[in-house]
Amino acid sequence: MIRIFIIVAFSLLIAWGASIIMSVPGEVVITGFGYQMQPSLGIVLFGLVLLMLITIFVWAIIRRIFGIPALFSRANEKRKQRKGVDALSNAIIALQTGDPSKARQLAREARLKLEGNTAAQLLEAQANMQLGELKQARLQYREMIEDPKTAIAALSGLYEQARQQNREDAALQFAQKAASLSPKLAWAQKAIFAHMAKQGDYEDALAQLDQIPFERADRDNQKRLDAVLRTALAKELEETEPQRAITFANEALKKQPEFVPAALIAARLFISSGEVRKASGLLRRVWRASAHPHIGELYIHAQSGASAVERLKRAKTMVVEHPDHLESAILLATAAIAAHEWSDARAALQPFTDQQATQKVCTLMAEIEQGDTGDQGKARAWLSRAVAAKPDATWIADGISADEWEPTSPLTGKLDQFEWKVPSRAVAKPNGAAKPAFSPVPTEPKQEAAPAPLPAPPNPTGI
Repeated sequence: MIRIFIIVAFSLLIAWGASIIMSVPGEVVITGFGYQMQPSLGIVLFGLVLLMLITIFVWAIIRRIFGIPALFSRANEKRKQRKGVDALSNAIIALQTGDPSKARQLAREARLKLEGNTAAQLLEAQANMQLGELKQARLQYREMIEDPKTAIAALSGLYEQARQQNREDAALQFAQKAASLSPKLAWAQKAIFAHMAKQGDYEDALAQLDQIPFERADRDNQKRLDAVLRTALAKELEETEPQRAITFANEALKKQPEFVPAALIAARLFISSGEVRKASGLLRRVWRASAHPHIGELYIHAQSGASAVERLKRAKTMVVEHPDHLESAILLATAAIAAHEWSDARAALQPFTDQQATQKVCTLMAEIEQGDTGDQGKARAWLSRAVAAKPDATWIADGISADEWEPTSPLTGKLDQFEWKVPSRAVAKPNGAAKPAFSPVPTEPKQEAAPAPLPAPPNPTGI
């Protein structure tokens, strides 16, 4: 209804305008070809306007007729572009669903239909990577480096390819180039950081850590890596530069207050400088949080020249924090055995001598039987049981066990891979014996002759 009203109103408006033009006063004389006409001025003006409109209409029709080929060409181009976009979308889906062959085919189709489309070229290179055609992928990536829009994506692809081929130097160069083009590029900065850590350049890695744009959710991980690097530096400098080592260890503990490796280094350095009380306070705090056996061992040996009885007293003050913990029992039993307090040692281990007894519990029970009763049969029975017993927790990284924490995995070189846990199929660390968890201190001579030591049980796990 409204549309009809608008049409009628518009028609009336045109008629009204035409009547005004035609009513313009005046006459016009037109002479030609032997004829003379004297129409009114309004009729002439109306005729001119009408002629202009007819001319415009005819010209539009002519243009439309001559523009038909171009119209078809544009329609074909749009159809081609639409097919190219569809092929590009399907190529992305195929690549994500694990069909690189189809993805490459679709990416090539998209490149034909979308000339100069860098996304299609990138997809084809990624598909070639997954198909194992590394040479072709490398050539495509190198072509894309020349374009600023695709340079970083190409460097990312070349970096991944170099990693797959174990070309670490080339991978590092690609990461450094990408970082120079985009300093806030997380993967490139992390790659540089990982290489520094693997090479043992811990100070450079610590400086590089600040260049990595961590997300808010990863702040805890950043603090953890910071603490690991500072602990690694403290470990390196412990014997040569103790002052710097204690500084790094304390800084690590500020980042991770209960980090056992940093606490052990700091406590050893405190003990070496005569600050036994400070070392003891630190060890008790960390023990309270973790009940780590190395912490307990260092605590009871912190006082230089202490007797076995004094060490037993220190052990008793330590285990009250975790009275029902296995490591508390082992710590107390070990100190009691050294002091020849066999009943205390037996009582400490008694709750853990069931079928789930660990190898350490079994070997300690063998020592107790030999030292307390001299019963070689019972002692050897415990040693035989230790062979198949559950292994004790140790430092493990990538299936490799070690007596002492290391900042990087000996197998992959990755940072912060060692965990304190019970091994499943751990193997011994390739470089042999590790540094002891605490500084050895002299013990007082025993007052009575001890029985002959038992042979150590075989250890199939290499712990």
